[in-house]
Amino acid sequence: MRRIAVDAMGTDSAPEAELEGAIQAARAGFAEVLLVGPQDRLSQELAKRDTRGLPIEIVHASEAITMDDKATKAFRKRRDSSIRVTARLVHEGKADGMISAGNTGAVMTTAKIVLGALEGVDRPAIAQVFPTSKGTATVLLDVGANVDCKPHHLVEFAVMGETYYRVIFGVERPRVGLLSIGQEEHKGNELTREALPLLKQLPSNFIGNVEGRDLYNGRAEVIVCDGFIGNVVLKISEGAIEAISSMLKEALSSTISAKVGYALSRKAFQRFKKRVDYSEYGGAPLLGVKGVCIICHGGSNPNAIKNAIRVAAEFSAGKVNEKIERELAAASQSNPQGN
Repeated sequence: MRRIAVDAMGTDSAPEAELEGAIQAARAGFAEVLLVGPQDRLSQELAKRDTRGLPIEIVHASEAITMDDKATKAFRKRRDSSIRVTARLVHEGKADGMISAGNTGAVMTTAKIVLGALEGVDRPAIAQVFPTSKGTATVLLDVGANVDCKPHHLVEFAVMGETYYRVIFGVERPRVGLLSIGQEEHKGNELTREALPLLKQLPSNFIGNVEGRDLYNGRAEVIVCDGFIGNVVLKISEGAIEAISSMLKEALSSTISAKVGYALSRKAFQRFKKRVDYSEYGGAPLLGVKGVCIICHGGSNPNAIKNAIRVAAEFSAGKVNEKIERELAAASQSNPQGN
């Protein structure tokens, strides 16, 4: 069983969401869990819950990084923060992976410095899973780690995203697309036009340019873009899903009078919410660092933490990082001018 370190002080409702998620994950047999945070507080909270026989341990961390802290400054000054201790456990081989729903910038900075980058990786990237109308999933990267990118960075993202998708979702030849403003090769900006021929030379199942609508229609399993565009897409998607869910709920409750009809529609609405619920996917992996790092939403609930632990364990067991290094080495040999 894999051992996953969990920053217990990251979510908006910390440490309750982390503790409940850890208990659910341990009970489901996903992994052994190391809860990182203030020993006394976590011990008191765990004592209120039934954890008999569950593989859960507490690792003390005396400090926490808030959402308002500057990432680099917090890393330098708070050496015993829960984020840094969590990363240190992975670096020292005491944990197979880490998850945190804390300050995203601090998590990225800490992971990059403490864990380091994989061989052949210039820029680690955050990969976010999106549901599609076909019932499958699309992985978009980067969604915020790298605001400004060069063409060869998108090549790295494509290799890392394809490898991750293959292992986690079990698709042998996932289709890879380049996010642009049109499918035609001449469309796009300077970055996409220069990246396109490099991506074509990869031994992957590259299908060319894709558009924003393709994120949800299942045309590609992996879509690459720079972190600025990816983060805008992510935030718009989150807002749109919240708005649609709210409007659907209001429309159903105001137009259906029959109790039976309302009950049936309520079930359909719950199924819809489950399909678009980010907590079902746990969190977003920071691909390209040594070790496993899953970044969760600050508003993560116990279900999201539970699934993040599951994904981290699957990531480690699937040896994703070893495969990424091999694929990047092969890509570099076949396309040396792209580096």
